[in-house]
Parts: sequence; structure tokens; C-alpha cells
Amino acid sequence: MESQTTSAMRYVANTHAKPWGHEVVFAVVPDKYVGKIIHVKAGQSLSCQYHVKKHETITLLRGEALVEHGATPDNLRSDRFSPGDTIHLPAGVVHRIEAVTDTVLIECSTAWKGWEHDVVRLKDAYGREGTSSP
Repeated sequence: MESQTTSAMRYVANTHAKPWGHEVVFAVVPDKYVGKIIHVKAGQSLSCQYHVKKHETITLLRGEALVEHGATPDNLRSDRFSPGDTIHLPAGVVHRIEAVTDTVLIECSTAWKGWEHDVVRLKDAYGREGTSSP
């Protein structure tokens, strides 16, 4: 039987400024999962993107958002999310989230060495590096 850790670890969550708002990374368990609280300002949006390996599950905690998702950026389904609505985005699914009002999202995703760089931006309103088109 594998031994289990019986001690807790306290740390400060990291806040990262983004052009659309900010995110708080509150959990990072290497080779297991990452937890984020994502704050998106009304009228702002995350990039149209997909991940090569990363799977994400996102729940809208507060506000209203449009969540676009699909196989290609030209064929996206748009769903209006209210608090409690949740979506699972497997690796390869193109997606984009736009805040209708100020929103707070909770994201849990898979993690491994290099997970922070597993994003392929297809369109980005903020001209961030790595975007294939503005």
C-alpha cells in the first residue's frame, strides 16, 4: 500500500493580471490538477484557443458569459452561461469565453510539467504572442 502524506501545506495563491481581468491560481498539484479562479470584466473575452494535452472543466460562479466551443474556430456553438453552468473541454476542443457581465469562473484542469504553455491561440483581441490571427 502506498504511503499517503498526512501533513498540510499552506501557501499564498498566485494572482496573474490578464488583459481581460485576472486569474488566481489557488491549487497546483504536479502531474494531477490545477485550480484557478478567473475574473473576466464585462465585454472582455479570453482568446479563441485550444489545448494540445490539457483538459479543463469550467463552472460559472457569478455573472453571465457566452461560451463558444467546437471542433474548429469557424464552427463554434455558443451557449449563454449563468451561475452553476459547467462545461468540460477535452484537449483539442476550440473554445472562447466572453463576459456579458463581470464574471467569476472556476477552472480545474489537468497538470503536468509545462502545462502553463499548452495553449494554441487562434484569435486574440489583445494581440498576444503566439496568436495565429488578430
